[in-house]
Amino acid sequence: MPSPDDARRRDLDLDDLLRRVRGTTGGEVDDSIPQLADADPDLLGVALALPDGRVRTAGDAGASFSVQSAVKPFLFALALADTGGDALDRVGIEPTGEAFDALELEAGTGRPPNPMVNAGALLTAALVDGGDADGRAARILRGLSAFAGRDLEVDEDVSRSEQLLGDRNHALAHLMRSEGTLHVTADDAVEAYARSCAVLVDAGCLAVMGATLALGGRNPVTGVQVVDAAVARDVVSVMATCGVYDGSGRWMREVGVPAKSSVSGAIVLSAPRVLGAAVVSPPLDGQGTSVRGAAASAALSRELGLHAFAS
Repeated sequence: MPSPDDARRRDLDLDDLLRRVRGTTGGEVDDSIPQLADADPDLLGVALALPDGRVRTAGDAGASFSVQSAVKPFLFALALADTGGDALDRVGIEPTGEAFDALELEAGTGRPPNPMVNAGALLTAALVDGGDADGRAARILRGLSAFAGRDLEVDEDVSRSEQLLGDRNHALAHLMRSEGTLHVTADDAVEAYARSCAVLVDAGCLAVMGATLALGGRNPVTGVQVVDAAVARDVVSVMATCGVYDGSGRWMREVGVPAKSSVSGAIVLSAPRVLGAAVVSPPLDGQGTSVRGAAASAALSRELGLHAFAS
């Protein structure tokens, strides 16, 4: 017999939730590349992916957008899987209190501080199997598609913009090369990461990706074991401490669900053993987190009893 929590997740009025958070104001659309600057600031969608494979959506959940930084947990998962866990020796797992693109590495090791900042994502993308940037990008696209439970595509215009305008990413890659941390060329690392950020998703498939991590690496829609349960555990743990950058402590107190923010306005959430969720709304706060997305995430956590530390 379904539990009361199962009934709440099945019956929660997602349209009403969006109506309640739509009036949340503030934030600015990211303008780091032209394609992000052109995003509709009124876009608002939410999706839940449940363990039985059902995906519930509301609002603009079917609208397509580039995944951007929400790809970082999945790059980390693929790097862990492809290196047999050795990626944990190559990248730290501690929060930084710094901006996501800070030109900073661990003192004494030259490692990126964690895989959720840009330096860490550049490195984890470079650790994925593949003989060159094209091979790694193809492996990443297959892996992301397995997490999503459907074939995904790259927005080539976004990828080109990311590579041409990502000066700090190029700087980070060269810095890691100089420290001996990055073992591929800086251009190769930036290309693989840029193509990863340019993968097109919507809130529905992003929720399935979050659910796959939350459910021990098993995709609830396809039933495929995408990564080992230990890999999923490690990734979700780092999402909890580092996924919303220097706002991660406040996020875990207020929302209590491991998550990853994105400059496209998306937030992917992984509630361990319970569900995955995604919210998209482009206006961002000063830390790069969707303003309305954060409000919707807090409402989901409260109304579905998702907070990891609530009694």
